[in-house]
Amino acid sequence: MLFEAMEKEGFEQVVFCQDEVSGLKAIIAIHDTTLGPALGGCRMWPYESEEEALIDVLRLAKGMTYKNAAAGLNLGGGKTVIIGDPKQDKSEAMFRALGRYVESLNGRYIIAEDVGTTVQDMDAIHEETDYVTGISESFGASGNPSPMTARGVYVSMKRSAKEVYGNDSLSGKTVAIQGCGNVAYALSELLYQEGAKLIVTDIHQEALERSVRQFSAEAVKPEDIYRVKADIFAPCALGGILNDQTIPQLKVKIVCGSANNQLLETKKHGQLLQEKGILYAPDYIVNSGGVINVADELKCYHPERAMKKIDEIYEQIGKVFEIARDEKIIPALAADHLAEKRIQEMLQVKSTFLAKEHSLLTRRV
Repeated sequence: MLFEAMEKEGFEQVVFCQDEVSGLKAIIAIHDTTLGPALGGCRMWPYESEEEALIDVLRLAKGMTYKNAAAGLNLGGGKTVIIGDPKQDKSEAMFRALGRYVESLNGRYIIAEDVGTTVQDMDAIHEETDYVTGISESFGASGNPSPMTARGVYVSMKRSAKEVYGNDSLSGKTVAIQGCGNVAYALSELLYQEGAKLIVTDIHQEALERSVRQFSAEAVKPEDIYRVKADIFAPCALGGILNDQTIPQLKVKIVCGSANNQLLETKKHGQLLQEKGILYAPDYIVNSGGVINVADELKCYHPERAMKKIDEIYEQIGKVFEIARDEKIIPALAADHLAEKRIQEMLQVKSTFLAKEHSLLTRRV
């Protein structure tokens, strides 16, 4: 069943990692390395089963292939999941054990932080391998990627506003933000500074109150965020939240947020949004600021260079909207086409190169 799933979705490698001493139980999935070594975060989550963890890591790894390709990075897609509760199961020994597994892959996979992991966890991994990004600034790295991810969402939101309203100003616009975590908080600050009105929700009361206090935001219950009247809806928490139940409730013109896999079913729910007159900014392009930032560490981190690259997401989102118009498809599929075209072009280059090499070797023989 596993090999069947790998073959169907084009996966190259899946590594199951366990360490009895630290209690590590993790899965590393490498989807595609056509454009370069796989780069993707490490998620720690209390999965209910090993099968659930495997399904998640495969889905996330493939998503990273598309994200990195669409972002113009010379990197493939991969992901790690650790089975465990990040609030009580973590240890330095666990992450160092994981670091040894990453090191054993000899650079085919580069790890970074994700849901449930931190800069400090990456520092522990760094004790065992150099194939890690998002480590502490004291190492000359970028540290917490959340502000850079938020920056990418912000410029995507501005470009989406230009598409719908004719200009990219967010001043006076009402933005409903689902989630008040690190990325959402940094995004809220940028929006507040431009003069946007914020409506926020979160299951964590402390985080919610912080956003209300800092940005004069209006707080609503989690189940009410879909029904508020706003210009833009920004999902910045869980995936799969755009579905048969929630889309009919939306009273917005744009959906643009940082959460991964927002559409429960890409084609079905992307089409449903379009029929409702709502512009959807594809999530893996919108939230690519974080991976663009940590990828810059591979070239000796330069924050201004990273920021310039992140600001280019503005043009990339515009290109997606243009493809969607020209090909008469939904933006989610247009983003896929953009990523797949880049991968196919590189495969063609590699194929041509190998053919020439083979020809030269044949002549020598």
